[in-house]
Amino acid sequence: MRKRYASSTDVARRAGVSQSTVSRTFRGDIHVSNEVRARVEAAAEELGYRPNLLPRIMLTQQSKIVALVFGGLHNPFYSRVLEHFTERLQEIGCQVMLCHVDSDDALDAVVPRLSGYRVDAVVSALSVMTEAASRQLTDLGVPVISFNTHLRRKGLYTISCDNVLAGRQVARHLIEQGASRLGYMGGPTNNPANADRCRGFAEEAQKQGFNPVISNDEFSFAGGARQALRVFASENPPDGVFCGDDLIAMGAIDALWKTPTLHAPATLRIVGFDDIPQATWAPYDLSTMRQDEENMVACAISILENLYSDVPMPESGEFPVLGELVVRSSSASGLLLPPLTGGINSRRN
Repeated sequence: MRKRYASSTDVARRAGVSQSTVSRTFRGDIHVSNEVRARVEAAAEELGYRPNLLPRIMLTQQSKIVALVFGGLHNPFYSRVLEHFTERLQEIGCQVMLCHVDSDDALDAVVPRLSGYRVDAVVSALSVMTEAASRQLTDLGVPVISFNTHLRRKGLYTISCDNVLAGRQVARHLIEQGASRLGYMGGPTNNPANADRCRGFAEEAQKQGFNPVISNDEFSFAGGARQALRVFASENPPDGVFCGDDLIAMGAIDALWKTPTLHAPATLRIVGFDDIPQATWAPYDLSTMRQDEENMVACAISILENLYSDVPMPESGEFPVLGELVVRSSSASGLLLPPLTGGINSRRN
């Protein structure tokens, strides 16, 4: 049988006060005396009473519930950001409504679900990919904070790592380390972060006289493995590679170790993106572009705090955050790839 929860009327009867006094006590009304407050709180404790938040929501038009939209939780970067966001939201008195989407690059699919809940804001680690999704989100009438979104719309606030600059930095780094042929292996072509990382890398490479090989698949270990087998099976493949995230880089490295290809260089310099914990593991020791996730989360929390403080806010906003290149042995000294078996003992360099 379903448990019956204690009501404010039960508390009022136990404390010997009116039901309205119970409501005013839990609203923090300063006109409730200390003696009455103590009796009400004691009665509530005895009965296991918890105030119903719905009346407060109706009165203030604020639920203190923030929808967090995530996908691609197979990527440790998103798991880490989710944990950080949840901790910070709880610090400012918010509750989290977690919404998961199957796609790891867009939140379009979750919009219809959000419309049925009274949330104060939507925070997404994923991109708003289409005008239709952007319009649906902003029609909810609450601020939408999204990472790595190119769209600009009233009520939409974008927090992004400077992906173009990051791509430029990686290209310069690989050239400085002695790479003679450059390549980019990334995620979906329609993903804004992927497009910006690739663009910055390609533009800087071309500026330095290189014509980089460009490949795209998905942000995953398997996507990296597939790309490596394609790219390094072709003639004259790159010996310096920038990967759209660390999982792509790790998938590529493992694939080349398990399935050596004829034209892969003996030494490969490779850089990932995100600096997930596995990047430091000995088999990889992966150089990577670290996103300043603490600053990105702090920026989102600041927007929400302004919302709750009734501070005037701009109708929309862009907040770029600089990344940091973390250099490890995968690009500094390069990875030694295993020789081919079956009678072929050398590769073309």
